[in-house]
Formats: sequence, structure tokens, C-alpha cells
Amino acid sequence: EVQLVESGGGLVQPGGSLRLSCAASGFTFDDYAMSWVRQAPGKGLEWVSAISWNGGITVYAESMKGRFTISRDNVKNTLYLQMNSLKTDDTAVYYCAKRAYSGNWKGWEAYDYWGQGTQVTVSS
Repeated sequence: EVQLVESGGGLVQPGGSLRLSCAASGFTFDDYAMSWVRQAPGKGLEWVSAISWNGGITVYAESMKGRFTISRDNVKNTLYLQMNSLKTDDTAVYYCAKRAYSGNWKGWEAYDYWGQGTQVTVSS
């Protein structure tokens, strides 16, 4: 059974930092690219960042560039998101998601498993 379990969320002041983790199990973690997606209160899903199966390629949404860093540890089967210089607009539930196909980019994106999410609240 595939499981993705996020942790590391919490309340932080503007300008602060948090590191999210996503522990993966039930599949061959290093075969799959992974992503972080968030949902702010009252809004739809927003893609945040993605990392290739081997960590060699990382991509970010424009508003996160320079502030967020995605990484992975294929020995620990864990995905991370380091978030710095947090803003109130970053308040959201953050989800990790597994790409629906293994290996390299095929020109389309889809996710077949999601975690339960971890709440990040940025407030003074």
C-alpha cells in the first residue's frame, strides 16, 4: 500500500522558516518524481515544486523561486521542502504527491497518490 505522510508544518512568523518532510512507503521511491502542492484557505490547488526521481532536476513555481528548496533522500525514502522567508500568502495545507508514472519526464504531469497534508500558517 502506497503511503505518503507529511510532517513539519506549524505556525511561523513572517520571514521565518519551516522544513516539511514527506515519508514515503509502499513503492520504489527512487523510481518516481515527486511534487509539493498546496491549498490556501478558500482557494484551489497550487503546484509548488517538483523533483526528478534522482534529484537531478528541480523546478519551482515562480513565487517560490529563491525561497523554497525541494530535495529528497532516496535512502530514507523521504521528500523535503525547505521554506524560507515565509509570507502570509504561504499559509496553506501542503501536500506531497507521487507522479503517476516512473522514470523521466514524459511531457505530461499527473499524480496518483497524495499525502494527508500538513498545515502551514504564517502569521504574526
